[in-house]
Amino acid sequence: MNDPAGLAILDSLARVAHERALRAADPLLAACVLQLKTLQQDRFRRAYDDLLANPRYAGAARFFLDELYGPRDFAQRDAQFQRIVRPLVKLFPAEVVDTVRQLSELHALSEQLDTRMARELPTQLTPADYVRAWQTVGEPAAREKQIQLTLRVGRLLDVYTRKPLLRGMLRMMRGPASAAGLADLQGFLECGFDTFRAMHGAEHFLTSIEHREQAWAACLFAGDPEQRFAALWQQSAPA
Repeated sequence: MNDPAGLAILDSLARVAHERALRAADPLLAACVLQLKTLQQDRFRRAYDDLLANPRYAGAARFFLDELYGPRDFAQRDAQFQRIVRPLVKLFPAEVVDTVRQLSELHALSEQLDTRMARELPTQLTPADYVRAWQTVGEPAAREKQIQLTLRVGRLLDVYTRKPLLRGMLRMMRGPASAAGLADLQGFLECGFDTFRAMHGAEHFLTSIEHREQAWAACLFAGDPEQRFAALWQQSAPA
């Protein structure tokens, strides 16, 4: 394959597969990653409880919670993607392919950081352990990139809401996508489009994520984890 986007997607999926192989060879590591992802999903739910409770933003917040956070296993979806990147690039519009490229890059980066953090965690994870592992792994530039990739995926989905022809194309592609083994990807894109369209503008939602995630990262990198973890986990959404 010579298509740059397709090659980038394959590279990201190979990185994800590598992280899964490491965990498959080490059940203790796999268990720590699962605990880590569960705790991160709980943190997101607490930090964004106002958006989850708001009818305008609830769908998009749940979409982020389910698709970008938490312990859900995407192995089957990723294996499908890896087998059919060539038809993906041919079937879907360039904007959609670019969204998948950004998503796969985010997926790979998140999995790599999760593995590195899990190696620093005890068997029974507490929030204080999480803060300590975050500080041990470090990588502030990678954490900022993780936030920016999340925002890019969200902004691309928001752009789609202003392109009704693209939404129509997605509907028309359900049959071909399913036949090509792309049903999971099709479902992800349609769900993302519909939840973002329901917001009637995603700027407040995405700005809230940017500010809160950057503040969260800065707080985790600073100070003594024993003094910080309780406040970090007990707080509800910022005002």
